[in-house]
Amino acid sequence: MKLALTFLLLFVASFAFNQNFDIYVSDAGNFNNPPWQILKFDGNGENPIVFIDNNLNWPQDILFFEDSNFVLISNLGSGRITKHNATTGEFIADFATSISGPTRVKIGPDNLLYVLQWSGNGKVLRYALNGTFIDEFTSVGVPSSIGIDWDNNGNLYVSSYSGDLVRKFDASGLDLGVFIDSDLSGPTNIWFDSNGDLLVADYDGSAVTRFDTAGNYLSDFMLGLSKCEGVDFFPEGDILIGNGGTSSVKLFDSDGNYVEDFIASGSGNLLNPNAVVIRENPTISITETEGIRANIIYPTIGEEFFVNQEYLTEITSIDVYGISGRFVEKVEITNFPAWRADNYLEGIYMVAIKFSDGSVYSEKIIVKK
Repeated sequence: MKLALTFLLLFVASFAFNQNFDIYVSDAGNFNNPPWQILKFDGNGENPIVFIDNNLNWPQDILFFEDSNFVLISNLGSGRITKHNATTGEFIADFATSISGPTRVKIGPDNLLYVLQWSGNGKVLRYALNGTFIDEFTSVGVPSSIGIDWDNNGNLYVSSYSGDLVRKFDASGLDLGVFIDSDLSGPTNIWFDSNGDLLVADYDGSAVTRFDTAGNYLSDFMLGLSKCEGVDFFPEGDILIGNGGTSSVKLFDSDGNYVEDFIASGSGNLLNPNAVVIRENPTISITETEGIRANIIYPTIGEEFFVNQEYLTEITSIDVYGISGRFVEKVEITNFPAWRADNYLEGIYMVAIKFSDGSVYSEKIIVKK
């Protein structure tokens, strides 16, 4: 049985991902003056190469679309989000223009792209994933906005660097007021941890600070930082964070303890890291056997997929991965025999199906809308 991208195929497995990582860092250079670059490091934070150094103007954030093989770079200085080949870094086209200083870009719960604006009216913008402008999402603006995340209830939070605050919006963009307005000094990235606390990186302070679900200060979570901006997380919970004060990227464990300078000061001529992305490059090892438990998932193409009822009582879990190996979703068994993939990007996905006897099968589906 041969692999083919347009058919649903069966594999019996020892099904394993051998995860490798590359680290991408946006270098703001001299801020509103060059040099600007997007650097690529290996999984050890070494062997830097210049991934992108053209069509940049004060780059702010990096967002990969693995299944479509492109990457977006937000550029504060030019008001553009540029689209590049995710493998080579080659410029493809402008994804969006005429933005008032785009900073963070992030896909929201509604599968739209949320874009923060440093200047202008400061409202959060939304775009379809093909670059079509949707709307100004928030009812009020956030000046110098540069950090974004959602809580478990779908409420949106945006940090203001110049205002030393974090503002809260409901799931429809209605302003719910200032969530945090103390114990901050130039907040940049924000993110929620597993217990619902909000963590805030303080660019002009020396720490990442923890706040509870009511916005009350709890503690300093990560210490010894200077001009911190740009953060991402390894699967086991370790944290990478840019540290502009030393032109480096630091590694902390999941408890906030400093481990090491993961990317050394000035490596690759790094000046001011302001976005950090950990990108998986998995290889998949599958042992193939024909003719056993065929056609578990059907149809091969579409937005709604079904599980063959013959196997329902034997299946213990179903996990969905992008073709690159990026984990997408664990399908709840209670949703059987069907689940919808209308919130997925169009493309090819691998479905890993585990049975009660320990065997794991993999089938490919194509999400087409």
